[in-house]
Amino acid sequence: MARRLWVFLALLALVGGFAAAQDLTIDFRYNVSRNDNQSYLTFTGPIRYMAVDKDHIDGSSGASAKGSTELFQPYRVDVLGKPVLSQGFRGLLLFAVADPDQREIDNLQVAKARNGVITIQYTHRGTAYRLVTDSRGRLNFPDGEFHQRKVGYIVGGGPQVISRDFSSNGTADRIDYDKVWDTSVAGGTVIDSSRADKTGDVVADVAVADSMFYWDGALQVTLDRNILQISGGLNAVKR
Repeated sequence: MARRLWVFLALLALVGGFAAAQDLTIDFRYNVSRNDNQSYLTFTGPIRYMAVDKDHIDGSSGASAKGSTELFQPYRVDVLGKPVLSQGFRGLLLFAVADPDQREIDNLQVAKARNGVITIQYTHRGTAYRLVTDSRGRLNFPDGEFHQRKVGYIVGGGPQVISRDFSSNGTADRIDYDKVWDTSVAGGTVIDSSRADKTGDVVADVAVADSMFYWDGALQVTLDRNILQISGGLNAVKR
C-alpha cells in the first residue's frame, strides 16, 4: 500500500501541467492470428522506472520479461484501487507479453469493418471485453466504446466455464460475441449447476466516476495483415 501511495502521489505531482512529455505513451504490436516473436509492449509515463521498452514473454518463466504486469499498475488504478481506464484495454496490452496460446484461450477476435471501425473482443477469466474504435481507428478515452460482461468463471488455471447463453458447448472457443453484447439477453442466470456464479449485464468498461484521476486522449489502432498495433499518448486528468 505504501508503494502504491508513493507512485500515485508522484503521478499527481507530475501531471499538473499536462505537458506532452508527461503523457502515458503506448506502443503495442501483436499478431492476432499466429505465434510471432515480434510482438511487444512499450509504455512510458510520468513515474520514473514505471516503464518498459519492447517487453515480451520470457520463454523460460512464461511471464513478461520486463515486468509489464506490475509496472503498468499505477496507470491502471488509483491508490484506492479504483479503475482509471478500461480494464479490457489493459488486458489487451498484456497479450503481447503472455503465452502465445492466450489468444485462443481467451478467444481473441479482431476485425476491421469497411467504414474503418476496428472491433476487438476477448474473454478472460469469465469476463468478456469489447473495445471499438471510431471510423478513423482511434480508441477514445475516457468515454469511448469499451464494454464488459460477466459470461462465465474460471477455477485455478482453467479452462473457463462459459454460460450456454453465450456458448453452444460452455467453452470459450465457442463464444458467440453477438449474443454476449445483445442487451436483450438478460444477465443474472446461473452459469452452470456446479456453482452459484451468475452472468452479468453489459456494462461500460471505463474509469469509474469517483476515481482520483482518469486518462484522456486517443490512441491510434491499425490492423494490417493480422498485425494489431496501438500507439499514442494519454494525459492524466485530476478530478
